[in-house]
Amino acid sequence: MSLIGKTEYPAPGTGVEHDSLRCYVSRGLVPIGLLAALALGGCEDKAQSQAAAPPAPPVTVAQPVKRTVTDWDEFTGRFEAIEEVQVRARVGGFVNSVEFKDGAIVKAGDLLYIIDPRPFEAVVLQAEGQLADARAKGELAKRDLERGLNLVQTSAVSEQVVDQRRQALQAARAAETQAEGALKAAQLNVEFTHVLAPITGRVSRHLVTPGNLVQGSEGGSTLLTSIVSLDPIYIYFDVDETTYQRNSRLWFEGKRPSSRDTPNPVQVTLTGETKPSHEGKMDFLDNRLDVSTATLRSRAIIPNKDLSVLPGQFGRVRIVGSSPYEALLIPDTAIATDQSRKIVFVVKDDNTVEARPVVLGPLDEGLRVIREGLKAEDHVIVDGLQRARVGAKVTPKMAQAPAGDKAPAAPAGDKPAAGAKP
Repeated sequence: MSLIGKTEYPAPGTGVEHDSLRCYVSRGLVPIGLLAALALGGCEDKAQSQAAAPPAPPVTVAQPVKRTVTDWDEFTGRFEAIEEVQVRARVGGFVNSVEFKDGAIVKAGDLLYIIDPRPFEAVVLQAEGQLADARAKGELAKRDLERGLNLVQTSAVSEQVVDQRRQALQAARAAETQAEGALKAAQLNVEFTHVLAPITGRVSRHLVTPGNLVQGSEGGSTLLTSIVSLDPIYIYFDVDETTYQRNSRLWFEGKRPSSRDTPNPVQVTLTGETKPSHEGKMDFLDNRLDVSTATLRSRAIIPNKDLSVLPGQFGRVRIVGSSPYEALLIPDTAIATDQSRKIVFVVKDDNTVEARPVVLGPLDEGLRVIREGLKAEDHVIVDGLQRARVGAKVTPKMAQAPAGDKAPAAPAGDKPAAGAKP
């Protein structure tokens, strides 16, 4: 039989490729109905693929904020009182009364304790009598000497007698001086029976109740209470060697004043606070580094008008660490972590996403300083990080306002991007 006019069909299920079909068509071996069916199927496949392609996800972008900033170094410090006194008994005796309220604010000179003064008042009376006796003897010796000086002119008495009377007068005056000293000591002991606050500050609890016997300074004085001053207050912190060397270089270059001769400003954030609540100034730097920790003990003085800070509290100390400079800043929420690197997602001109490694600086008024990796004209994704994929297209939307202390709120149902910082 001749092959002319005979139609050949591909075997079912053989998966004929388009090239094979074109071969059949070129030979006139494919019927028109099959060609129409194949063309219709191809259009349907193309339409389905176009319908299945998802739109570019929306993201919010913002340009970095450019402003002048100053770096601050942060350290952990502990508050200590400028003045601290342990109040001890200076004379021994029985405690008559406690004259202060535990934990109250006392002023210098306020009465704290009364120790029974009667034994010391008796000693004062005895010392006064001894002083009166010494003065009487001294007056007698003075008169004897005056008479001797008159009689020696007429040779009624010898020079030896006059010398003896002069010596007796000197001894009487020495005895009088001793008696005066004994009287002052006795009067001081009476004064010490009234225990007064030596400084202004907050007093602790009373450690001795009335009726107890306390020891004076002669036999190991008894601790009665303690007082600490509160306004102003010190905060001590340790500066690491690297920071100290960096600040020293800045001082040599004239870019930062030294805290040894300039009261550089400091800011203190208390435990549980997110922003500094107290400001002060540098007051002291030690003369050597601690060999065990390689740190330099430093101190700042902080006003404490409301007396809210107590000695022993912790605080985060911020001290000026650089001269002012221009910097680019973005919200912390725009920064993600890729293993050991910090990255941000930047939308390029063709709306594709690019991961940009960056070098971070400190926080400044709620924004993170970017030292390297960004330009002022870059569009950084600040919201929608979880929808961004490197190399994929997105639909960027510029933030309503420049990035500030608060990042734009994420749409409902969004979750933070993997690796993004909180």
